[in-house]
Amino acid sequence: MFKSALIISLFLVAIAAARAADESQAEITQYRNEIKPDGTYNWEFGTSNGIDARESGVGGVQATGSVKYSAPDGTPIQLEYTADENGYRPTGAHLPTPPPIPDYILKALAYIEAHPFKRIQLKK
Repeated sequence: MFKSALIISLFLVAIAAARAADESQAEITQYRNEIKPDGTYNWEFGTSNGIDARESGVGGVQATGSVKYSAPDGTPIQLEYTADENGYRPTGAHLPTPPPIPDYILKALAYIEAHPFKRIQLKK
């Protein structure tokens, strides 16, 4: 889990660094990094070109965070994520979503749920 949180953190820093490279002379306007003896941590930073990121968690166990920036076309991007025993779960309006489940599949699933499989014992 610690590796996941580290990878996610490095990814976000790389995004911010790449974005900062595109914008001339972006400066860090906010920076905070706290690591506590109990293993919990918090960090956040902001830049003059509108990148804001923050994360908190327990080292090697779980992390929750967010990052905001503007895409090259000016679209505001906001990503929130959680990483824990259930994996990495990002959310954001810009992320693709799966298509809806067709009605015939929903009906089939409802039928299967209403008629559970019963094993028949054959007599010898």
